[in-house]
Amino acid sequence: MTPESESLPQGIESILDFIRWGASRMNEAGVYFGHGTAEALDEAAALTLCALHLPPGLAPPYLEAKLSAEERRRLVALFDRRIDDRLPAAYLTNEAWFAGHPFFVDARVLVPRSPIAELIQRRFHPWVERPGGALRILDLCTGSGCIGIACAHAFQRAQVDMTDLSEAALEVAELNVIEHGLSHRVAVMASDMFTGLEDHEYDLIVSNPPYVPLEDMEELPDEYLREPELGLVAGTNGLDFVAVILAEAARFLAPGGTLVVEAGASWRRVADAWPHIPFHWQTFKRGGEGVFVLTAEELQRGGNDPLPSAGA
Repeated sequence: MTPESESLPQGIESILDFIRWGASRMNEAGVYFGHGTAEALDEAAALTLCALHLPPGLAPPYLEAKLSAEERRRLVALFDRRIDDRLPAAYLTNEAWFAGHPFFVDARVLVPRSPIAELIQRRFHPWVERPGGALRILDLCTGSGCIGIACAHAFQRAQVDMTDLSEAALEVAELNVIEHGLSHRVAVMASDMFTGLEDHEYDLIVSNPPYVPLEDMEELPDEYLREPELGLVAGTNGLDFVAVILAEAARFLAPGGTLVVEAGASWRRVADAWPHIPFHWQTFKRGGEGVFVLTAEELQRGGNDPLPSAGA
């Protein structure tokens, strides 16, 4: 236990005090921000408000509210764990926001942070031409279920399948489906990539698969190493899962269908490995990179090459 948690900090009494104090402590300790927040003040605010069961964007007058001794002790302990254990904030609060919706998360799943959220909020315009239609959507490698559930909210007549190899992740995804009241339109299924989906056809396939090369794991900040390795590592060159998607997704896309995949920091490897595929790389107003879009026809013409060599 650190000295800060043994005795409450003097002069730190209001919500705003704790946001400033927590941000200062995290900056001093050199923690890494990359799980939904970009800097210390934003993360300190998220931690503080969630721990106090208050909504984000709390009106300024409430920020001056004085906290009880018990609330202060709880917040000190929370910041201690964030700093000492390098746990992502979302694992401490069991909550992450994605595409404007809250999701339950814990160490069984990656913390939602994909820039695909921005595409979902735009209803994948201009790639998906039926924003109000009864789309059939697949969220491949679903993790917490945030992408599939956000898609179900964006397309209110859609039927969504969410698949993952990890049974632990599927438990979290199922919790989120129930919490969002979407059990009638969203199905959670165990599947190793496209295994078991032979009789399915989709208008939209969205995937944020693992894409971190094995050798890069040692260079990741400690916060990322607290996440399940199964959701991060994609072989020696980071292309194992993208290769499977490019080789097989066309068989599961309906005519006129669309494929959306995040390749993250491995996007240059993807572009170099499949130079003949006309990837449509997306740009984002809120940051992020490495997401491509392909039509079913483009994928059918160019996506059947084998996995590139590890040196690609």
